[in-house]
Amino acid sequence: MPGSFPEYRLQSEDLLAELQRNRERIEHYVFLLASFNERARLTGPTEPREIMEHIRDCAVSLAFAPDIGAVVDIGTGGGLPGIVWALCRPKLKITLLESVEKKCDILEEMARMLRLPNVEVACARSEALSLERRESYRIALSRGVGHLGVVAEYASPLLGVGGFSYFFKGPKVAEELRDVGDRWATLGFDDPVIYPYDLDGKSLCLVGLEKTAPCPVKYPRRPGKAGKSPWWR
Repeated sequence: MPGSFPEYRLQSEDLLAELQRNRERIEHYVFLLASFNERARLTGPTEPREIMEHIRDCAVSLAFAPDIGAVVDIGTGGGLPGIVWALCRPKLKITLLESVEKKCDILEEMARMLRLPNVEVACARSEALSLERRESYRIALSRGVGHLGVVAEYASPLLGVGGFSYFFKGPKVAEELRDVGDRWATLGFDDPVIYPYDLDGKSLCLVGLEKTAPCPVKYPRRPGKAGKSPWWR
């Protein structure tokens, strides 16, 4: 595990500016999330004001969004953060990766209603998509999917060498980093970099992983293996 991490904090005025530039479409997205939550659990909160807090959280990662390139949002749920990126960076090609068919149907409907031609929905597990599009993405995102090491295993076969993963994490990040230790090169990643930020009094962070070597051919493993048999043990 690295001895120190460079500190990164997105200025609050930058975050507000990102949201303000795309205010109408983001408000439309919030309305859709609140409405479609009646059909499937897309977000924890169901009230628009609470959903907007999740949008603001996702917007923090826009500091790392390039203007062009292919991005995969692993376990996107209701499209967070992938749809936020698609709304704010229209030249990016965003793949929303979700394995629950009901959610996939809603994601496709929301993408049409939001007029997002740069979004596609992949209704599959990450292991299956990795076999079709091995190392073809520039950036991998994930928010609220699971243990840092597990989601890194999902991301590595999808991410090209030279690409980056950004994972949203909360208070358990230190424990998860200790679990993996200095073994990130097993998946072709350099050591993680932690980008802390504060949002509404909560101490959160993005974990950045650079893909510096090809993913070993043993990955992806069969579905379910990543969570049951951690690669770092």
